[in-house]
Amino acid sequence: MLIRSFEPDDWPGVWRIVEPVFREGATFPNAVDTTEQEAHCYWVEAPLATMVALDEAGVVRGIYYLRANQPPLGAHVANCGYVVDSSCRGQGIGSALCVHSQDEARRRSFRAMQYNLVVETNEAGVRLWRRHGFELVGTLPGAFRHADLGYVDAYVMYKKLVE
Repeated sequence: MLIRSFEPDDWPGVWRIVEPVFREGATFPNAVDTTEQEAHCYWVEAPLATMVALDEAGVVRGIYYLRANQPPLGAHVANCGYVVDSSCRGQGIGSALCVHSQDEARRRSFRAMQYNLVVETNEAGVRLWRRHGFELVGTLPGAFRHADLGYVDAYVMYKKLVE
């Protein structure tokens, strides 16, 4: 697997994996009817960096964006969002993206990384972030409107990247 910067020709593969995640309404705060253009802005145009994970055949299997969490005075803390192709989950792609994003954040002089809205029902995500050293620093009661379950809690997770 290769993780590299997003290139314009990657977009169809990225949209193929992020669209079902938005439609599901279970892990991302984006509207379930997010348009392709809105998704492109969110994942490619707005972030500082967008990275893709490609398999041996060059097929996009995962993506993450990197941005400042709260500019300007919170701009030393990074924020990321990740999606892995549903057909490839459990193969270590999410873990590789998490490690890569932390290295990229350090390279860009971020001092910490924070996830603002980790949905409590996303148990695999919570386990993954904890395994990579993220601490649950807060619970936001009913902060996420899950498409199937209604209002569920969300977590704020945090990790220092430099001492």
